[in-house]
Amino acid sequence: MEPASAGALYCGPAPLPTEIWERWNLDPLLILALVSLTLLIGRRPPGVAAVVVLVIAFVSPLCALSAALFSGRVVHHVLLIGVAAPLLALALRPGRPTVALPGLVFSTATLWLWHLPNAYDTAMSNVAVYWLMQATLLAPAVIFWRAVLHPAQSPGRSIVFIWTAFMQMAILGALLTFAPDTLYAIHAIAPMDWGFTSLADQQLGGLIMWIPAAIPYLVIGAMIARRGWITVADQHA
Repeated sequence: MEPASAGALYCGPAPLPTEIWERWNLDPLLILALVSLTLLIGRRPPGVAAVVVLVIAFVSPLCALSAALFSGRVVHHVLLIGVAAPLLALALRPGRPTVALPGLVFSTATLWLWHLPNAYDTAMSNVAVYWLMQATLLAPAVIFWRAVLHPAQSPGRSIVFIWTAFMQMAILGALLTFAPDTLYAIHAIAPMDWGFTSLADQQLGGLIMWIPAAIPYLVIGAMIARRGWITVADQHA
């Protein structure tokens, strides 16, 4: 894939099902950024895992798939916010404990903003706005996860924040699932090549955001609950 121009779709034109596995994104600047990130945070397992998730999101054919299907873009966003962001947070030094509320507010605001039809269509059709979308989705999410995953944070408080973060995504997913009409003009035609109507593709995306997206939040919440339980047990031993 050639580097996209400022007025083009970053992941390229919507692929057909027969060509999807040929559509790897080998943008030199992206590869350089991922290699640099690996050198910065790749000494710890969460850092390596974070880079792998980012490669899946931006280098693998998922990037091209998200140009065709809204549901593919939702998978991309879930990987970014619910998987890559907490792994990046774990890969960074904990630093001082911070308040989770600002990260939650900004992360929620950017997620909802970029799913407004005009904002979404603009981001998907302009490279500069596309990367603005990625940055403003990922950065607040990392800030949020750094706060809730900090060892000094109360497990109960962290679980409440994680549940709240998932619920706002689930509500957005439910609204997309039950919307009576398609919202995104950029996905009006391409889903038909994949056997979907544009509305069915949008509904599938909403369901992914509503149900499968819960998995990383549940896993992380369970890990925090286990850590809290072990701490309490040790205190009473």
